[in-house]
Amino acid sequence: MTALDLSSPVAVVGTGTMGQGIAQVALVAGHPVRLYDAAPGRAREAADAIGARLDRLVEKDRLTGAERDAARARLTPAESLAGLAGCGLVVEAVVERLDVKQELFRALEDVVGDDCLLATNTSSLSVTAVGGALREPGRFVGLHFFNPAPLLPLVEVVSGFATDPASATRAYETARAWGKTPVACADTPGFVVNRIARPFYAEALAVFENQGADPATVDAVLRESGGFRMGAFELTDLIGQDVNESVTHSVWQAFFQDVRFTPSLAQRRLVESGRLGRKSGQGWYDYRDGAERPRPHTAEPAEAPAYVVVEGDLGPAAGLVGLIREAGVEVRPKDGYDDGGRLVLPGGGTLRLTDGEPLGSKDVVHFDLALDYRAATRIALSASEEVRPGLLSEATGLFQALGKEVSVVGDVPGMIVARTVARIIDLAFDAVARGVATPEDVDTAMRLGVNYPLGPFEWSRRLGDTWAYYLLVQAHEWEPSGRWAPSLALRRHANAAEAREGTPS
Repeated sequence: MTALDLSSPVAVVGTGTMGQGIAQVALVAGHPVRLYDAAPGRAREAADAIGARLDRLVEKDRLTGAERDAARARLTPAESLAGLAGCGLVVEAVVERLDVKQELFRALEDVVGDDCLLATNTSSLSVTAVGGALREPGRFVGLHFFNPAPLLPLVEVVSGFATDPASATRAYETARAWGKTPVACADTPGFVVNRIARPFYAEALAVFENQGADPATVDAVLRESGGFRMGAFELTDLIGQDVNESVTHSVWQAFFQDVRFTPSLAQRRLVESGRLGRKSGQGWYDYRDGAERPRPHTAEPAEAPAYVVVEGDLGPAAGLVGLIREAGVEVRPKDGYDDGGRLVLPGGGTLRLTDGEPLGSKDVVHFDLALDYRAATRIALSASEEVRPGLLSEATGLFQALGKEVSVVGDVPGMIVARTVARIIDLAFDAVARGVATPEDVDTAMRLGVNYPLGPFEWSRRLGDTWAYYLLVQAHEWEPSGRWAPSLALRRHANAAEAREGTPS
């Protein structure tokens, strides 16, 4: 099944920001486009707005004047649903209410031909439920664009329970012909991106709620150590706290209140207070004129240790050894340590990559995971309240000697980056095991849909096949609420990896 022919008209119902964006994508791709909105005059206003955006594309040399004029000639506001007769594809982008969408598609079935593909851009409702109102649900699919649709490349092509595979294939190929990067997925709460991305927000909020770190520090660590483009608090301020909280709540409810998706009370209170983020002027941060952005916690300068003893394999942090040598700190290797890897400091205390256990020892400082320890500009450290005097200072001085800012955070399992990445990996394995999408499509979706520096499966390969599993096991032992319990899919993956290595658990 090939993509929709360019001569076939595409209709967009609903002319808000998303509807206009989808219409622009189809229009620039070469289709005739018809716009419809139930509010009188709204479709004409949307057509004018799209025309203005085409003008800006010409100014930026992304379209020629002739291409703009041809596109404008193909754009038609429709006065009624009857004006959509003869379209080959209708994409709906109306309010996120199941009854409204079902009523719309029932009406569309009486207008369009039997070969017309019907699609919803819903991000939170079940595609199966929306299509369940149709006489012919086999031609119904989800086409979930990301905002702004003309700029973001990802489109989730969602097959409902009754979707005909040929319809899904046509939708997939059409999105690709429009210059997008489609990923195929089953109809599951949150689809791919909004399902697997939940821990990015949830773990940051949990660290905050447990007094582990303030929002500015969490965001700085996620950016400067984890390699994420934005921190969780600044990103939810950009999205809108009400929107982000609503999606979280929707996914949680759709999964029958699965504890892994539990919403945050702190975020609920923020929404109730009207602090919705950038759009309201205040969220986790203050965006009003003259407001000062809070700074992340950064440790005062400390003296670097003269040497470190490296015992065992540091695993994902192995690159630190070379950096320590380059910084002029003597490295003394020592064999015979088989309980993971650690750095022993001159005062006798140890530095270890967080493994999911909270601290309780006066002799240990944990450091957080980094996407790339060489490129990272900030490292988080954590120590118990009983830590031996001078040990935290030695650890701080070591990382400062490597050119890193240091943030000391509270004693929370998995710290910040490590817990976030481990839970993202777990949800990704779980989604693939349940037939939601392929590993390749999951990685593509998370890189393109939310700008993650790596896809979850790329992360798993880089960190080691058992890393995320054992971090979650340790954290679950300390907090057995279920939110940390690794999925069956991740457990199987870790067991298979250990069997290949000849060390079954």
